[in-house]
Amino acid sequence: MTVLCILGIIVLALMIDFFTVRKTAMDRFFVYKAKANSIYSSYGQISYIDEGEGEPFLVFHGITGGYDQGFDVLSGRTADYRVIAPSRFGYPGSDMPKDATLDMQVEAFIELLDVIGIEKTFVVATSAGGAVAQRFALMYPERCKGLVLYCSGYPAAEKPAKPAEGMAGPPKAICNDFAMWMISPLFKPIMGMDRSVIKQIMPLKERRAGIVFDGDVVNKDHTDHYDNYDLKKIKVPVLIIHSEDDKLADSKKAKYWSKEIPDCTSVFFLGGGHLMTGNSEEINNVLDGFVEKNK
Repeated sequence: MTVLCILGIIVLALMIDFFTVRKTAMDRFFVYKAKANSIYSSYGQISYIDEGEGEPFLVFHGITGGYDQGFDVLSGRTADYRVIAPSRFGYPGSDMPKDATLDMQVEAFIELLDVIGIEKTFVVATSAGGAVAQRFALMYPERCKGLVLYCSGYPAAEKPAKPAEGMAGPPKAICNDFAMWMISPLFKPIMGMDRSVIKQIMPLKERRAGIVFDGDVVNKDHTDHYDNYDLKKIKVPVLIIHSEDDKLADSKKAKYWSKEIPDCTSVFFLGGGHLMTGNSEEINNVLDGFVEKNK
C-alpha cells in the first residue's frame, strides 16, 4: 500500500509539472499570437509579427519555432530595428503547401516583403532557418542588405556522395506536448539546452507540420540540393555568429564557410551552445556594427 501511495504521489507530481509547464507555454504563445498578422501568398497563408522601427530585419526561425521564436531573436531590439518574424511553412499561422520546397518558402517571403512595402532588408536566421536564408541571399541579392547567420546549418565543404537518409529532425510521433515534455530532461545532455526551452516549443500541435517538413526537407536540402548552396557566390555582406560548443549546428562547417564567403565577418564564442547563452551583449555590439557598415 505504501509503495502504491508513493507511486501515486510521483505520478501526481509529474502531472502537475506537465500541466504547469504547458499552461506557462500556452500563456506565452497566446501573447505572441495576438501580435500576429497574416497575408495570403501564392503558397497559402503566411503569418508574421512586425514590430519596431529602424532598419528592417526579416527573421527565419529554426525547427520547432514559429513567429514567436523568430521574434524572440531580436525582440529586445525593436527600439532600433523593425523586426519582421514570419512563421515558415507549417508553423503557427502559416500553411503547408502541397509538395512544398525550400525555394517556395523564399518566394513566399518575397511576397510578404512586397505586401508590407519593404524593398530591401537584412535577413537573420537561426538553426534550420539558415538554409532558407542562404537561398534567399543567393536567389534575391537585390532584396538583401546583409545576411546574419546565428548558429545556423551549412553545407559540407565537398559535395556528399549520396542523398541524406532518414529524418533530420524529431519524428512525428513525439511532436506532441506530452511526449516532448517527457524527453525534455534529455535536452541538456543531447542538445546542450536547458529543459526550460520546452516552454518555448509548446504547443506542438501548432508546429507539427513545420517540424516534419524541416526534418524531411529543409534540414536535408544542403545535402540533397548541394549545388544550390555555393556560398562562395553570395553577393551580399554576411555575418556569421556561432558557438564552438554548439551540439546541433556544426561549428567546423561555420568556420570553413566563414573563410570562403567573399564578404564575411565572423565571431565564434567558446561557450553558449546552440542558443549562444551569455553572449547577448557582444552579439548586439557586433550586429550593430554590421548594420552600420551595410545599411
